[in-house]
Amino acid sequence: MSTQPLAIVGSGMVTGVGLTAPSSCAAIRCAVDNFQETRFMDAGGEWIVGGSVSLEEPWRGTNKLIKMLACVLTECIKIDSQLNLADTPVLLCLAEEDRPGRLPDLENRVFIGIQQELNTRFHEKSAFIAQGRVSITLALQHARQLIYQEKLPNVVIVGVDSLLAAQTLKSFEERERLLTSQNSNGFIPGEAAAAVLVQAAKGQGGLTCNGLGLGMENATVNSEDVPLRADGLVAAIRGALSEAGCDMGATDFRITDVSGEQYAFKETALALLRILRQRKVFYDLWHPADCIGEVGAAIGPVMLAVLLAAGQKSYLMGNDILAHLSNDAGKRAAMMLTYRPMGAA
Repeated sequence: MSTQPLAIVGSGMVTGVGLTAPSSCAAIRCAVDNFQETRFMDAGGEWIVGGSVSLEEPWRGTNKLIKMLACVLTECIKIDSQLNLADTPVLLCLAEEDRPGRLPDLENRVFIGIQQELNTRFHEKSAFIAQGRVSITLALQHARQLIYQEKLPNVVIVGVDSLLAAQTLKSFEERERLLTSQNSNGFIPGEAAAAVLVQAAKGQGGLTCNGLGLGMENATVNSEDVPLRADGLVAAIRGALSEAGCDMGATDFRITDVSGEQYAFKETALALLRILRQRKVFYDLWHPADCIGEVGAAIGPVMLAVLLAAGQKSYLMGNDILAHLSNDAGKRAAMMLTYRPMGAA
């Protein structure tokens, strides 16, 4: 097992199915979605369906991202009345810099805007990680350094993203990746924000991250001349399992960022065939995007929040969980997670 395990002890979430972590997790548990027609139209003249977040006012763009961030950060730190953001590093997960439709100067506008919104100044060790869906694993690596090497007691990891922008939707539709009236092999776009509070795991039970792994895939979803063998995902999973000191057969189920495209499910299946060496009668695959849509960089914290709620309410499919994610540039990431009842060794 990793000598530097991380405990996920609190969460906050705003999605298309709930404005808090408990309401969002309850809807995801019940497979409830809130997909509706958006104000965007596809090439066939039909309205694009999406998973939008309904706030008290119709904010858009950077303002909406900031409002969602404010909600989840406030909810996340409520777990401890002594906790405040000025003393706690905040690691902000954002969309990749080259993603079509990404708002200009997103990092600075969001980072400064959220501090103004909450009337606070973040800890000097705060940072942003703009690697899309895999940002959560890189953030956990950074959090591990801050907690174990720099001896900081708490780190907040937060992700926010929205694919409900005209240029973003147009680009994905042109590449036949968006679910539209003319394409069934695509994802439903969404938006969300989620935050998790991370501390050093001290054997007290709860949700713990025991291993992290990264890989690089050459046969990306946009590749046409490279056969898909899931090399990057295999490397990431093996790295996480190695850190945790176990094999894939020890895991009880998986949770992932897949959001409807056949490519992602094929990659997941190939990785499973190459790594799993034990027969499993049932090996479930959770994918929250089924309920909230493709939410980009927010999906990592969403996955952790979903697992934390499932553990606390005793509906996990087992105690040892493999989580994996990918981004369009080919980066692959995996996390080995364990849930034990509080107080358990």
